[in-house]
Amino acid sequence: MPVFSYKALKESGDIAAGVIDADSPRDARSKLRMQALHVTQLEPIVQGASAEQQKRRSLFLPKFASQKSTVEIALITRQLATLLNAGTPLNEALRAIVEQTNSRKLEAIIRDIRERISQGATFADALGNHPGYFSDLYVNMVRSGEASGTLDEILKRLADYLHQQNRLAGKVMAAMTYPLVMVVVGTGVVTFLLGFVVPRILDVLSKQKIVMPLPTMLLVAVTNILRGYWPLLLGGLIASWIGFKLYTATPGGRRVWDGFILRIPVLGDLFRKAAISRFSTTLSTLLGSGLPVMEALSITQKVMGNVVLGAVIDKVRARVMEGSDISAPLKQSKLFPPTVCYMVAIGEESGQLEEMLRRVSQSYDEEIELTTQKVTSLIEPIMIVLMAVVVGFIVLAVLLPILDLSNL
Repeated sequence: MPVFSYKALKESGDIAAGVIDADSPRDARSKLRMQALHVTQLEPIVQGASAEQQKRRSLFLPKFASQKSTVEIALITRQLATLLNAGTPLNEALRAIVEQTNSRKLEAIIRDIRERISQGATFADALGNHPGYFSDLYVNMVRSGEASGTLDEILKRLADYLHQQNRLAGKVMAAMTYPLVMVVVGTGVVTFLLGFVVPRILDVLSKQKIVMPLPTMLLVAVTNILRGYWPLLLGGLIASWIGFKLYTATPGGRRVWDGFILRIPVLGDLFRKAAISRFSTTLSTLLGSGLPVMEALSITQKVMGNVVLGAVIDKVRARVMEGSDISAPLKQSKLFPPTVCYMVAIGEESGQLEEMLRRVSQSYDEEIELTTQKVTSLIEPIMIVLMAVVVGFIVLAVLLPILDLSNL
């Protein structure tokens, strides 16, 4: 049944807000009138997109919105954990969250969750209706917390986990921001020179009827191609981007691309460390929340962010079902460093796997920070040299015929 969020006026003049189940907007207004409420605003709640829908929507778009929602969910989770730890009932805690959230979508979603809980649903089941905002990891940890009576502690763990993942993503993004900005700015400068400045200078030089040097002839050819065929070039770039996204959306294409990412010099090492840190943090958090190992490995596989490494976790899960430990298949994959496999083995033998995984995560967070600085310091001079070579070639190609003309 569709769910609608509403704002209405009571007979006393106070403002009421909430959500209501109804077959249609007209039916929703009728139900609210029966409660002596005068409806001022009625909107259908947009249910959280399923994982497959979310994947299709983000196929050609950047993930800035999803990153923003993750930060908001982490903040809400910590606030909810604090309220529950203080003895506030879950329903009242959700009401307080609704009143202070700034996101209209999140407000509607939390209202819907609160309404479902009021109707007898568990907190985990209510969260499960919005997979676009609350992942399998989130829902299963909440379900574990409800079953064990430690929901406030589980939510605190979740908030710490989400905060750490956001911080990790920020570090990786910081390493990629500088080269991306340099590429965009450099491409803009070169395009402006070739599209507006150089053609006018070359038009003047061509009227002098002098023999053009080879660099100038190459520059003329490139400029003519850009000016005459820019629609085709732009269309080709767009088609290539769409083809790349469609190819990487297939299982085989995604496997090839993720494998290539891990082999990129320097950057591949950064992405591998980020994935290993995510693996350690996620598995440690899930095991510490009381989830069984098999279920924890299944959820961890989904959040790895790399299908090649995710396939390794899937093999680990299959071997564990056969009675093996976790460290042996990790070591056999040769994708996880020996140090990580060794620490996992020690954790399994001593019964402190959660603690060992937490230490691995802390260690790799520090390595990611160092690698990020290394990547930035390495890419900066490379980009500067490349830009200097391109701009220098353009200047040389323009100056050579001018010098020849002055000699004549």
